[in-house]
Amino acid sequence: MTPNPFKRADGFPKTAIITGGASGIGAQTVRTFYEKGCNVAIADLSSTWSAAEELILSLPDPHRAKYFPTNITSWDDMKDLFQRAERVFGQVDIVIANAGMMESKGFFEFEEEDGGDLKEPVDAYRVIDVNLKGTMNTLRLAMYHMFSNPLDSDGSRGSIILIASTSGYFGGTGVVSYISSKHGVVGLCRASQRVANEHHVRVNVVAPFVTPTYITAGYSTEWAKRGLPANTVEDVAVAILDSAIDPARKGSSVIVAGKMVREIEARRSELVGEWLGSDIAELMVEGGKFFDELGGYPLPKLRDQSC
Repeated sequence: MTPNPFKRADGFPKTAIITGGASGIGAQTVRTFYEKGCNVAIADLSSTWSAAEELILSLPDPHRAKYFPTNITSWDDMKDLFQRAERVFGQVDIVIANAGMMESKGFFEFEEEDGGDLKEPVDAYRVIDVNLKGTMNTLRLAMYHMFSNPLDSDGSRGSIILIASTSGYFGGTGVVSYISSKHGVVGLCRASQRVANEHHVRVNVVAPFVTPTYITAGYSTEWAKRGLPANTVEDVAVAILDSAIDPARKGSSVIVAGKMVREIEARRSELVGEWLGSDIAELMVEGGKFFDELGGYPLPKLRDQSC
């Protein structure tokens, strides 16, 4: 009998944590994993309480879903999220690092203070905090908790999906903080693979193209008028689910663009020689082997900051 990818080896339902799970792509991802039989932990800001509760009440068996008010930029909030999810559901098996935001002010809008000095771009920093720091918090705690999980029937201890964007690979729209943060999310996945593989945890990326949500409200209607393809939240949620349960996916990144779905990381690796030239590509491979043999990149000692 083929093992059910949505059940643990002991027969109990798997538990998925979805950050930013009260609305948009996150809410549809909650529904999609729930429909497959998973327990779902909805992690979102306290301001989303009514939306999260409405989502839970719309599910046939609300007991398999639980809302945890969480600010992903707060380490204490995130520690509490994982601890409470384990107390309620027993074990965390799947984590979707979905929570994110877009800036509301342009990075190059040079606002001045009363004295004429340039204002600090606080809004831009907030985007980096949520999209990158918050995702790092999510990944680090997910890995930590999954390391103690028993091996599943597919040989893994857990599955983590980081939600990036096509802006994590491209991005010439001038949305500086968002694009920078999503490039960081892609790098975070790449940098995690050695440790993830050692501990049998799979870390992958899903990178949606234009998807009508709150973030894209400013242009979604005009985009549709021009006949350009867009995702639905259902398209993205299915790609997240497929990546989360596929045991062959380790360090992959799936771009979702309308009904077109492409794995990009493996193809990127195949084209490195053509892109950089075979000599530099070979050097990159040898450099990777060198650091693997060392057990990772030797970190420099912390400099004395007392002077």
